[in-house]
Amino acid sequence: METRTGERADGRVLRGDHTRRAVLRRAVDLASVEGLDGLSIGRLAKELEISKSGLFAHFGAKEELQLAAIRAARRIYADVVVAPALEAPPGLARIWALSESWFGYSRSRVFPGGCFFARVGHEFGARTGRVHDALASASREWLELIERSAEDARRSGELAAGTDPAQLAFEVNAFFDAAGTASLLHADDAAYDRARDAVRARLRAAAAPGAVLPWTG
Repeated sequence: METRTGERADGRVLRGDHTRRAVLRRAVDLASVEGLDGLSIGRLAKELEISKSGLFAHFGAKEELQLAAIRAARRIYADVVVAPALEAPPGLARIWALSESWFGYSRSRVFPGGCFFARVGHEFGARTGRVHDALASASREWLELIERSAEDARRSGELAAGTDPAQLAFEVNAFFDAAGTASLLHADDAAYDRARDAVRARLRAAAAPGAVLPWTG
């Protein structure tokens, strides 16, 4: 039985979407290990057994592939790290939830090379251009989320009045980066436990007297 033109078009769109998702999933995994410079249309086409011309139709130049990989990684990060933590109430509970979510994400190797953004952020940090700007935007968005949570905690009286939310966000994120690097370099997951203890100690030190801390033990 012949299908109608619209049905054939819908099928092509679905196959195209499936191909694009498969390519981007492989791209972000590769980039987390080898960096965004390690991506190429030819390599992805060979690994996924897709024509190079087909991939060019989806992404075109290498920079477009890199930018698409960053967008895909942001979606994954939002789903795995941010969305679950946003279920916690604003303030200390949310900072702690973001921390727990991040440690789970990195420890479980959602990306095989650890945190995608830590890997490619080091790669493009000293460069200029659209890829650098996309990564800088992702970094700012993440830090601002932690900072807003700290500001919420300060306004609600959970944090001491003199607490600097931006400084607290910077320090907490630094513990994340240190844990991820150490776990990869030394193949030692105990780094996550040490970083978790460090975040807890930093929040306890910043908490206002009598504040209810969002963990047990």
